Amino acid sequence: MFRQPKAVYAVAFACVVSFMGIGLVDPILPALSVQLHATPSQVSLLFTSYLVVTAVAMLFTGWVSSRIGAKRTLITGLAIIVVFSALAGLSGSIGGIVGFRAGWGLGNALFIATSLAVIVASASGGFAGAIVLYEAALGLGIAAGPLVGGLLGDISWRGPFFGVAALMAIALVATVVLLDPPPKPARTTSLTAPLKALRHRSLLTMSLTAVLYNWGFFTMLGYAPYPMELSAIQLGFVFFGWGLLVAFFAVIGAPRLQARFGTAPSLYGALGFFAVLLLLIGLFTDVRWALIVCVIASGIVVGINNTLTTQAVMLVSPVERPVASAAYGFVRFIGGGLAPFAAGKLAEHYNLHVPFLVGAVTVAVGIGVLATGHRMLSQADADMAGGGHAPSDDQVGGEVADEFGGASGAIDDELQAEHARGQHSVPARS
Repeated sequence: MFRQPKAVYAVAFACVVSFMGIGLVDPILPALSVQLHATPSQVSLLFTSYLVVTAVAMLFTGWVSSRIGAKRTLITGLAIIVVFSALAGLSGSIGGIVGFRAGWGLGNALFIATSLAVIVASASGGFAGAIVLYEAALGLGIAAGPLVGGLLGDISWRGPFFGVAALMAIALVATVVLLDPPPKPARTTSLTAPLKALRHRSLLTMSLTAVLYNWGFFTMLGYAPYPMELSAIQLGFVFFGWGLLVAFFAVIGAPRLQARFGTAPSLYGALGFFAVLLLLIGLFTDVRWALIVCVIASGIVVGINNTLTTQAVMLVSPVERPVASAAYGFVRFIGGGLAPFAAGKLAEHYNLHVPFLVGAVTVAVGIGVLATGHRMLSQADADMAGGGHAPSDDQVGGEVADEFGGASGAIDDELQAEHARGQHSVPARS
């Protein structure tokens, strides 16, 4: 796994920095609110603009990369991130930062949508090693993001933005110099295919479940830092613990739970546990230690849910996996983008407890929506069991990548290519 071309390490390094962006701004949210004289709901627009743009971009990243190629898409995304993260650091108003975060979201969507495909195509030592390397970058980035954000944010709220710009600039130069252009896909992707796919009940059910779950998740991620009343570095350590649990349970815990209990029961348990955690946060918002414990513990749920929900989308969807991933990503990120802003407004009009209580209710409703598709999930599990195996580590790796915006077609394309090479390498019989 570790004997890879320099180009693979360049892209993997960029993946680490990109995944850091998920939790990078969390430790500086209270500082932004105080120093820029903005309300929490205004600061929460950092998530809204980033995620809504990411959601929309999910619809056309496949269309772009299938036409200009993976390397050009990768470089374009990296360049956009460098420019807009630096501009966010230079901005002097919350409105400017929110706008530049939107541009950052576009660049991140373009980069992450092709990074897995590039690593798989360029890596040596086999397909499985490439997936493990990608997942290692994902886990490191998710865990390190809040910690780096806290360390830099403790110096200045501008620090995390300039830090990302500098690191992504290094990754951009390395990618341009070291990476050979992978071959273009054999077929192009339609712009309207993801939206048309939502007409299928199975895909729509999973997408609506994800919207309701993401409402609770991004309410916690975007608003929990305020009642904690901690410094940037202290918040960084809190969400560092959260990120470690996310990474561990996404890659290791989720597949084991699925093998033991099945997809639907595992998801019911994860969502139910999350609803309870949000309820506890809502009831004990003023108790700092309880708030911190519940936030860190939610990493368990996030890791399990991220992997199993996305995998379920791929199992039950009647359309191609890249199309299903784009449609699912579009719907779920829209919900995630609106939740932090709504949480801020609820807190302003009522009190600090209400946003988390509403989040608990939405996640509980998500369990009910998911239950309407219980039969299709059970059938999907039965089909896998009938094939004589549970999802492999390689398959799970691909679904985790999809959950965080990964290239949904990378695994399918590479497996087809390997199959074709295997057929051509079979010696002719005399």
